[in-house]
Amino acid sequence: METPWSDRHACPRRGKDSDAVCRIAMKPQFLPGLKSVEGCSHLHILYWMHEARRDLIVQAPAFDETTHGVFALRSPARPNPIALSVVELLAVHDDGLSVRGLDCLNGTPLIDIKPYFAATDSVPHARVAWRETITHPGRRSTGRTDPVPEDTV
Repeated sequence: METPWSDRHACPRRGKDSDAVCRIAMKPQFLPGLKSVEGCSHLHILYWMHEARRDLIVQAPAFDETTHGVFALRSPARPNPIALSVVELLAVHDDGLSVRGLDCLNGTPLIDIKPYFAATDSVPHARVAWRETITHPGRRSTGRTDPVPEDTV
């Protein structure tokens, strides 16, 4: 995938907060799979966060002092760094797509594309209870790469 970000700290925290137009280039053998995609306003994009750490099972996100299990977070640091973004489809090209709403590094490998169905994919009353009590709303990671204390690994 082609995005404007070469450093993970430059990536938007949520793709929906970015106006950047990104390209998803596809191998020729998969292009027939785009048939009828032009009729979708939004898509689910699954991708592999190839530069993410894979050794953290418990983490304290930058915006919260409390640790949480990786499966309660959307952190890129996870055993299998698969990410999901809902993107707006802007155009279908001979070699792929133009979209808005990605939040990944330039060169991130694509796993899959699926249509977004508002009627079944949106759950307005869904909640993540721990997120309602975060200690530092809006804080982003500082890019620390030193080892994490033993009790959070």
